[in-house]
Amino acid sequence: MIGPVGVRPLRGPGGVHVGTPEGARVRLLPQLRLDELLEELQARLDAARGTRDRVHSLLEAVLAVGRELDLQQALRSIVEAAAVLVDAEYAALGVIGPDGKRLSAFHTVGVSEDRIAEIGSYPEGHGILGELISHPEPLCLAKISDHPASYGFPAHHPPMNTFLGVPIRVREQIFGNLYLTEKRGGAQFDEDDISVTLTLAVAAGVAIDNARLYAESRQRERWLRANAEITHSLMSGGARTDVLGLIADRAGEITQSALAAVALPMEDTGALAVEIAVGTNAEAHRGLVLSMDKSLMGLAFAGAAPVTSADVGHDERISLEPPRFGGLGPAVAVPIGTGEGGARGVVLLAREAGGPAFTATETETLQAFAAQAAIAMELAERREDAEQIAVLEDRDRIARDLHDLAIQRLFATGMTLQSAGRFIEHEGASERVVRAVDDLDETIKIIRSTIFGLRTRDGAGEAGLRARAVRVVGQAAPVLSFAPSVRMEGLLDTDVPKETADHVVAVLSEALTNIARHARASRADVVLATDGREIRLSVTDNGVGIPADGRRSGLRNMAERAEQLGGRLELGNPEDGGTTLMWRVPLRKA
Repeated sequence: MIGPVGVRPLRGPGGVHVGTPEGARVRLLPQLRLDELLEELQARLDAARGTRDRVHSLLEAVLAVGRELDLQQALRSIVEAAAVLVDAEYAALGVIGPDGKRLSAFHTVGVSEDRIAEIGSYPEGHGILGELISHPEPLCLAKISDHPASYGFPAHHPPMNTFLGVPIRVREQIFGNLYLTEKRGGAQFDEDDISVTLTLAVAAGVAIDNARLYAESRQRERWLRANAEITHSLMSGGARTDVLGLIADRAGEITQSALAAVALPMEDTGALAVEIAVGTNAEAHRGLVLSMDKSLMGLAFAGAAPVTSADVGHDERISLEPPRFGGLGPAVAVPIGTGEGGARGVVLLAREAGGPAFTATETETLQAFAAQAAIAMELAERREDAEQIAVLEDRDRIARDLHDLAIQRLFATGMTLQSAGRFIEHEGASERVVRAVDDLDETIKIIRSTIFGLRTRDGAGEAGLRARAVRVVGQAAPVLSFAPSVRMEGLLDTDVPKETADHVVAVLSEALTNIARHARASRADVVLATDGREIRLSVTDNGVGIPADGRRSGLRNMAERAEQLGGRLELGNPEDGGTTLMWRVPLRKA
């Protein structure tokens, strides 16, 4: 008979209960069934303990990720935590680029640096990775190759079968995806793995947002310090070149750019001159004269708005002659000031090829920095104007004093000596008096000339050598059928005397005319430079060169001009063909 608990009591011979005192009823479980129940209980305890440990691990991972304020380190922590939580051999976090279609960064765990170097470039987001970008929902696969979007792995890539991917959202925007493969022990990713990874992804989104906000606040702090440094330098009387160099240095440093350059407009030429360039290929940019429609800086200046380029070395809007963007990629040009006074210049920043593109936030911050720099430059110009007015007023005062006091007294003294000379009978003494009167007349003339110089503004109404050279090049462009590149270095407008500048302009015009008539060239490069001791004019073309029996009247004229000033003319033949003309003369004769 079945007992109340469903177990038949054991009886001995004659129906007597076995092992029971005085016939008491004892219900005994079969030993086998008891072992099964104990094993099930142990399994449930182990499962509960495993769940507890996993929850603790998840909480620890969330805390570890949340503590990171550096974005790159936070991303690394997220990948490492995800791999540990689901016991995956390989893990990666792909950051989606600004276009929302490709990965711009890829952080991995489980693959060695040597293996990564063998595999090559990081994935851009095709295949299974692209599937998660197109459809940002959890994706769990028992075998990657069975999915329709899979098309295999590159050479040297470790084999991967099981896959789990979840998106990471930051303020409702998809930031990137977590990719987990090869669960250890040959097991499959299950629902618990998906739940844990989704929870970690939520915490990762908060951590990434915090790291971003922290990075932006630090970046704003650095921009503010740079603005304060520039303003202090300008207000304390720093030279304009030093201040422009400071603007380029700080902008390039804060944005981690490989190249930083500053260009200013040239009066009456419709062109920009690169005053400062630091970083990669700086020498190729420094002193370059840029057009408004064939350069990134010119487009930003003409449009009074930032202009970006995903790859400045292959941008159809930009003239790549002369070559100057080798090894550079993303770039941005921002005008310095765009208020009522218009732009005062342009800042160009370029990162290395393959580097991250300039974001809208970076561009806006850079624009604010440039606007503050423009205000500081305007205040400095007002200060310089005030100082110039004070100097001119002082000159006027000196001129009045010389005219009203010194000249009048000298004139009166001369009249007195001239009158007294008539009463001197000694011939030698009379001659000395006459010479003294003549010396006073010469002194009066010198003082009057000085007064005229004090009341005349130096160089008023005359264009400097830079502007004149750019004008000559611009006039030659229609005849050449292309625009020559121009680079200028040194204090051309202040160190070069007017007479020498006239010769330079004449030689430049003659050289470009010869190229147009005889060279059959498609490119010409002009370099005008001075170091304070001599001036050098170099004109290079890629034409047919100078024939041995050709006319040389133009070259003879240029050589005579150089010899007249104590210099020389040199001709060369570049390795890639054409002609190089080097005209150099000292600024001061020995």
